[in-house]
Amino acid sequence: MSRLKIEASTPLCLLQDAGRFGVRHLGVTQGGGLDWRSLSWANWLLGNRLDAPVIEITLGGFTVVAEDDCVLALAGADLGAQLDGEALAPWRSFRLHKGQRLQFTQPLLGARAYLAAPGGFDAPKVLGSSATVVREALGGLDGMGRPLGKGQSLSYSGNSVMLLRELSADQRPDLQLDAPLDLVLGAQIGEFSGQSLFDAFNNPWHLDSRADRMGIRLLGTPLQYQGKPMISEGIPLGAVQVPPDGQPIVLLNDRQTIGGYPRLGALTPLALARLAQCLPGAKVRLRPVVQDVAHREQVEYLSRFS
Repeated sequence: MSRLKIEASTPLCLLQDAGRFGVRHLGVTQGGGLDWRSLSWANWLLGNRLDAPVIEITLGGFTVVAEDDCVLALAGADLGAQLDGEALAPWRSFRLHKGQRLQFTQPLLGARAYLAAPGGFDAPKVLGSSATVVREALGGLDGMGRPLGKGQSLSYSGNSVMLLRELSADQRPDLQLDAPLDLVLGAQIGEFSGQSLFDAFNNPWHLDSRADRMGIRLLGTPLQYQGKPMISEGIPLGAVQVPPDGQPIVLLNDRQTIGGYPRLGALTPLALARLAQCLPGAKVRLRPVVQDVAHREQVEYLSRFS
């Protein structure tokens, strides 16, 4: 067993895996890494299971010191990572010798970086997952849903003797991609005014600073729902709810399991991964797609990990 000692952390640095499934009927949310692509690539670089526990580092402020020689992997945002003061770019595995310090400073490109260890970081499984959901007090290093804190140790039991790998340019997700976010249309789409539907898909939206792992509010021209009041129903990942003020909210991994606001639809998994790397104030656009197209693109992307 090898260890990393945490020297600095923030409430936004969490242990995450692919998420907690099969329990939403109990009112338990999904959790898991917001940018599932980067989480998967970090694990792929080490030959781990793609859903192995990693560290999700949001906006920086995280530092670890190696207590043993090891090989780690980094994917996702460029948060100004430094290895003993030398810049360390993401999308690669790298060696960390005993006593060396790995520090994440501030966002240079993207919002969330994912740090993986051989075999995945050790943590108890709660309802089948180690994913940290602070609001529900589930997951994490002790199973109680706490963020990672200064002084804690991160252990892992996988083999640290391996060749270093780096993702090629065509494998790396483009965090600067300025393309619309694909949205699968939902059951209430016909209950919005025609002008609102035009505005939703033809005008830009700006990401509000009021954002967390439950959801991100979009600021723009208010949308008008003309249908009847709804009874609460199940909410999928990426659902775009429209509350009475007309400003949509994209619901993320730590969302509530049911809700009664009308929905434009739901962002595709690939769109959600891109959204997870956007900073507050960023401009995004929405593009309507049908489910068959979204499913085909998802299957095609997953084939890259084989």
